[in-house]
Amino acid sequence: MTTYRTPRALAGLAAIGLLAMTGCGTETGAAQASNSSPSGEGRGIRATQVAHVTDVHEATGMTLLEGPVLMENGDLYVVDVTAPPGEPKVISVDVATGEHQGVYTDRTGAYTSAQVSPYDGRLYLTDFATGSVVSIEQDGADPRTFFSGEVDGSRMTPDDIAFDDEGNLYVSDSHGTKPGDTGGRIVRIEREGTGTTVLTDGLAHPNGVMFDPEVRGLWISELTEDTVSYLSLDADRTAVTSQHKAIRVDGGLAQTDSIAVDAAGNLYQALHGRPAMAVYSKYGERLATVEVPAKDAEGLRSATNVAIVPGGRAAYMTVSGPGGGYIYRFTALAEGIRQSNGG
Repeated sequence: MTTYRTPRALAGLAAIGLLAMTGCGTETGAAQASNSSPSGEGRGIRATQVAHVTDVHEATGMTLLEGPVLMENGDLYVVDVTAPPGEPKVISVDVATGEHQGVYTDRTGAYTSAQVSPYDGRLYLTDFATGSVVSIEQDGADPRTFFSGEVDGSRMTPDDIAFDDEGNLYVSDSHGTKPGDTGGRIVRIEREGTGTTVLTDGLAHPNGVMFDPEVRGLWISELTEDTVSYLSLDADRTAVTSQHKAIRVDGGLAQTDSIAVDAAGNLYQALHGRPAMAVYSKYGERLATVEVPAKDAEGLRSATNVAIVPGGRAAYMTVSGPGGGYIYRFTALAEGIRQSNGG
């Protein structure tokens, strides 16, 4: 999750009490890929608009869609990070018609990601404002605080989330929003919400976190370093056995936001500062760039995340800016899997 721009925008939200913080299926009818991307960006993939979901909120001065996750009935759930109390914070979108409706709201949360647990089927939300993880039923009922409190003496600033097959959570703890800060961590939370483990620390605003298709290691992005790293995990996924910086994202003014993967292991790296996604192979080759049409781009600032239909290639990315919050669709390079859906 990012806002436009993180330290200033989140500080602005804190001032009004929304964020109390100190720093800040193959798709049919899809547009054909063009070859107009600049050299080094791979082939161009044109995304098409599916729905205009939100407008800038008067109370917060912005809107920011995040955490797209496809439900079993085909609806796409998204979160609006900057929605004020009383306005929808989890929104259901009918991707066939573009119609949408609120699913859940509360007074305090600023939710930056959403994903359905493979363990209990509930929707899990990371709350950037309170440092907690909340779960709800898929209809928005029965909200529960799954985790809150400190991890190794420090309260989390949870951003994105990934699940292993057993339902344990892996959260990007985005401490470090100021230049030079390296207080970020990747934290593992057991599926019961009790035990926690810091898998790695010393990170510069970690944002995206997602397993590879084999669920053997984690891809993570550091927003203020514009890098993607790979963390190999042990058999229990409770410790990092090796870690290296795998991809340097040369995005100019744009920075690395959330990550998704497809069945072929390709990485979909969302870009803050540009309504686009960079697509890489698992070996770091820039394969493609997904962009919104030029006529739409003026009022949009960021593409924050993507959900790819499991078993299909229809992909839905969340795009936001002063012009509002939107869902765009494109055709992914390979089929989606569970790790393609939410985060």
